[in-house]
Amino acid sequence: MIARFWRDYNLSIVLGAMFIVSWLVQTVAGWFQFAAEQAAHDQAAQAFGADGYFWPWAQATFENWQSEFLQLFTFVVLTTFLVHRKSHESKDSNEQMQASLKRIEKAVKQLGEAEVAARTR
Repeated sequence: MIARFWRDYNLSIVLGAMFIVSWLVQTVAGWFQFAAEQAAHDQAAQAFGADGYFWPWAQATFENWQSEFLQLFTFVVLTTFLVHRKSHESKDSNEQMQASLKRIEKAVKQLGEAEVAARTR
């Protein structure tokens, strides 16, 4: 059961673990920076409260998430409606590829027919 779950969802598990670890590193590193700033001002570092670490942590977290999700959302939404001609995602490159393949197949077929005709002479 666990092996099957890992096989089916290993990408999501690894990315989720990487996300959690990086978020924890951001939290711990931010706490040490916050505590150092508080100590420099002769104040005690607090996690919660009006001057607590929670507020700069939340601001940094949501700014990061907002920029990443906004970027990803914009890219996904815009690529569903807009086309960048000659890109790999663009339909025109597929149509041109199919047309090229048909021309090549036709030329190869004609060469084969010409060779057969030359042999029968």
